[in-house]
Amino acid sequence: MTIKAIFFDQDGVIIDTERDGHRVSFNDTFKHMGFDTVWDVEYYHELLQIGGGKERMLHHFKTRGFGVEIPEEEVPELIKKMHLYKTDRFIELIESGSLPLRPGIHRFMKEGAEAGLTLGVTTTSNERAAHAIAYKILEDIPFKFVLAGDIVSKKKPDPAIYLLAMEKAGVKADECLVVEDSRNGVLAAKAAGMHVVATSNFYTEREDLSDADLIVTALGDPDGEKGRLVQGDLPEYDGVLHIHQLTRMFG
Repeated sequence: MTIKAIFFDQDGVIIDTERDGHRVSFNDTFKHMGFDTVWDVEYYHELLQIGGGKERMLHHFKTRGFGVEIPEEEVPELIKKMHLYKTDRFIELIESGSLPLRPGIHRFMKEGAEAGLTLGVTTTSNERAAHAIAYKILEDIPFKFVLAGDIVSKKKPDPAIYLLAMEKAGVKADECLVVEDSRNGVLAAKAAGMHVVATSNFYTEREDLSDADLIVTALGDPDGEKGRLVQGDLPEYDGVLHIHQLTRMFG
């Protein structure tokens, strides 16, 4: 068995977007719509257990409401309208450069491309946002595809998006390596039968990522921030995770 493809989640893996990106954009949207709703840091962590931004807003509506009476039949269209506005705000944040790439991610992707591996993005984030990151910020990375948003009907932890990625890459499950950051993402990839490296962040370091084959705090850069090995056996690990180490480990 040889690793032939690597699939990357986006939020929390490529860019640490959740706390200072998505959450801020949601709150800007609520204010724009005239709602008093504010998602604080802790509450947003609860919402992250629900895959998808529209799904999180719908959950909030059903459990807490937006402080005003909204007819049930108007909710789907309202959620759709709010999510479009929120996506615009989020893309503005991305393009402003205020949300930098996570340590080591660009180097790691370049190593994967140079090794001839198929690279893909697999995220529940909105397609426009995913494309803004993959095709603008990471324009020098040759992604074969970006799977995002509602491209599958069931969100992580369901394995649907990884099964689709495997089909598009033309590979078998044991030939795939996935880089995830959340429990839902790890469970989705493992349910698809793939190898998983988890890179924890502010939110997901408190989640149970133990189903992953390897857990590090960051992929790490030789001349920048190093990662720390949390789970797994990786000889000669020095805080920087390399493609050749993983192809050897899983091959």
